[in-house]
This record gives sequence, structure tokens and C-alpha cells, in this order.
Amino acid sequence: MSDASVTVVYFWKIESRNIGFALLRMALDRGGLRRMRGVHFAKMLGTGKGETFTPRDADAKRWGCLVVMDKSRLNEIDGSKLIQRWRRKSTEEARFLLDPISSHGLWAKQNPFAYASTQTDGQVVAITRARIKWLQNLRFWRAVPPVTQSLHSSNGLIMTIGIGEAPIGLQGTFSQWNSGADLRNFAYKGAAHQSAIAATERHGWYAEELFARFAVRDIRGSITK
Repeated sequence: MSDASVTVVYFWKIESRNIGFALLRMALDRGGLRRMRGVHFAKMLGTGKGETFTPRDADAKRWGCLVVMDKSRLNEIDGSKLIQRWRRKSTEEARFLLDPISSHGLWAKQNPFAYASTQTDGQVVAITRARIKWLQNLRFWRAVPPVTQSLHSSNGLIMTIGIGEAPIGLQGTFSQWNSGADLRNFAYKGAAHQSAIAATERHGWYAEELFARFAVRDIRGSITK
């Protein structure tokens, strides 16, 4: 990985009649993304409200994908049959081009964001994800609501989407902030979040976890809840 890489996140909103299409493509497109030239890491993503991290959070009308790839191949993926297929079925699309500022932890046994941006101002995006130990799911779900309530009411938060690779156990959040300072205030000064961090250390909820912070290079389009 090098500074010639970029992280690309797409979100799509679809109509109810296309939910069957989305479920099928979620299964088929995982391999298709990874086989594209210049792609280092790729995940298809379901989305949700990010309030309980249980299946009831799921939003069957919003879907997405995350790709870490060579910058030089960006136009290829954007014009690929895979992305065009989702685009034709969507009523809304948002594309985020991101450069990691910092990243800690692992996703599928690797850190896909192990390259750094030098940007220090402007909007930032945070991506968190975790593989929750099966026996810890219930304890985790009970602890989440105060943290999500605090997140949704935080100063400087522009938008947040729950993201997941599976209905249970592989969960995360995508959040967009006005500044790095706003994100840090939530992460390090919010009582609910600090309590959750302490509980994580105490109970060992996660088999794997990752927190990454990104500079926003470009945003194209938008997506509503």
C-alpha cells in the first residue's frame, strides 16, 4: 500500500421493488470487486440506523461498498459494469473519496488503511467496525443505545450510517464530521463513549476491531435516510 492508493465508499438508495436485486448482488459482487485491477481490499456493505446493531436496525433500501484501490484505477471502477449496475437500480448515490489520517486495528486480519494523509483540516470521516464474539452479542447490544444517542446528538456530526457485512456480529459505523476536533470531542470526551470503551476492555466484546479516521478528498452526490 502507498500514497498512490485511495479509499472509495459508495452508498446507494433503492426502491422496495429492487431489494431482491440488492440481496443477490451483495452475494455475487463481493468477489467481483476484489478481482478488479488495482483493488487491494473490498467489502460489500449493508446499512442500518446504527442504534442497536441488531437485525432490526437494517435498512433494506440502502446498500454500499468500500474499496481500497490504486488512484490510477479510479475511473475504471467508477465506470465498471458492477458499479453501473447498482447505479441503474438506485434512486440516490453518494461517493466518498477518502485518505486515511490514522487507522488502528484489523479488518479481516489486515489493516487496509495502512497509508496516511497529511491533511490536517476540513471534514473528516470515521469508520469503525468490529467482529463481535458470539457469546458477547447480548451484552454488547445492551450497551450500544447510550453511545448511539450521544453520537446522533454530537456537535459537528453531519451524517452517520450503520454498516455491516452480516446481520449479526460484523458491525460498524460510517460517520462524517465537520472537523477532526468534533470527532475527537465525541470519541474522547463523551461520557457514554468513554463508558463503552471501559466496558469493552472489561468484557472483551470483540474478536477483531478497527477504528480509522479519514480526510475527505471529494464527495459526489448524497443519500438520505
